[in-house]
Amino acid sequence: MQRFMICGGNRLKGIIRVSGSKNSTLPILAATILNAGKNIIHGTPGLRDVSVMKDVLISLGARIIWGNQIIEVDTSQVYSSEISEYLTRRMRASNLVLGALLGRFGRVKISYPGGCQIGSRPMNLHLKGLRAMGADIYEKFGYITAEAKKLVGADIHLDLPSVGATENIMMAAVLAEGVTSIRNAAKEPEIVDLQNFLNKMGAGVKGAGTDTIKIEGVTPGDLGPAVHTVIPDRIEAGTHLVAAAITGGEVTVKNVIPEHLEPLLAKLREANVDVFTGDDWIRLTGAGRVRAVDIKTMPYPGFPSDMQPQMMALLSLAEGTSVVTETIFENRFKHVGELRRMGADIKVEGQSAIITGVPKISGAYVEASDLRAGAALVMAALAAEDGTVLENIEHIDRGYEQLETKYNALGARIIRVHD
Repeated sequence: MQRFMICGGNRLKGIIRVSGSKNSTLPILAATILNAGKNIIHGTPGLRDVSVMKDVLISLGARIIWGNQIIEVDTSQVYSSEISEYLTRRMRASNLVLGALLGRFGRVKISYPGGCQIGSRPMNLHLKGLRAMGADIYEKFGYITAEAKKLVGADIHLDLPSVGATENIMMAAVLAEGVTSIRNAAKEPEIVDLQNFLNKMGAGVKGAGTDTIKIEGVTPGDLGPAVHTVIPDRIEAGTHLVAAAITGGEVTVKNVIPEHLEPLLAKLREANVDVFTGDDWIRLTGAGRVRAVDIKTMPYPGFPSDMQPQMMALLSLAEGTSVVTETIFENRFKHVGELRRMGADIKVEGQSAIITGVPKISGAYVEASDLRAGAALVMAALAAEDGTVLENIEHIDRGYEQLETKYNALGARIIRVHD
């Protein structure tokens, strides 16, 4: 077990660089299975989730070299299409190998994945899409087995714009016979990044970023190894901006695509925070208490659920009353109780949290229940009077690379303590 000891009250000031996107890296690593070659991925963040995906690929027979934010993945010797329960339970995104393994080998067996317990994230849309392409799916004793002598392109309509289902279907469709259309597809930038990687290896994918993606199937011989650089992590960038705002700081966030953060930037400006953007940077200047705003999470390009907890921490100190409505994950208010321990005034009514801003909050012993809840508690601790002890920071390590090192360079006081 590890914990952060955080002494709040310091204004963050300086320049911080964003790492590569976790949510791009994971599906791209899974997609390397398809081309049976040696791929080079630049900008790979040093995160626990990436390490788990590396272990998943190695367990299948891949050979991997990882260092200096570059990962080389040779999938030419992948021999297995079955993943151990131990690995799948360590990370939900392990299910992203489902489509790639089915496309390459015609068979895959995985257990239901684990990960943060932030709400229901069923596999039904993934399996619906694979069934439409001709796969036989068997579910028994907590395992999913999918088999198909030949995947055939299909017209697939997703009931919800699921990111994971969109990615799995895209990867399975690459080696399917004919054309696959995914309607009501997720539009996230990470979907576009996956499309770009697939096309670099020789796939025929177009439409990512819109609600309809079309994949023209190719043969295995058409695919080759690819070199790719993942996009910057928009959620990490957004977290840094909130950290600057909650401490009244002045921070320039570099290696960022500002267009990917427009929903957050709009809310920060509405909260009376000065935000300036360039081609690959965003600068935020905080001064005094922010103004209350209302937020409703929505699929991209709406306000991201992954930024809701961090913004709730900021709004806990706002002038006025804010309402935050969560429409994506039903259990994504677990951080509320911990923020209350620090003095926040938050009431939960169904899917909404009513936040009455307070002038100050105090340090406390708190616990991270999941990745973004942990980030929210770091935000609150940075602004709190006195010290905060934050437990279960392994959740934070899943999505933020060397967070305490980056923030200490800006003037924060965070110590990582090992038991």
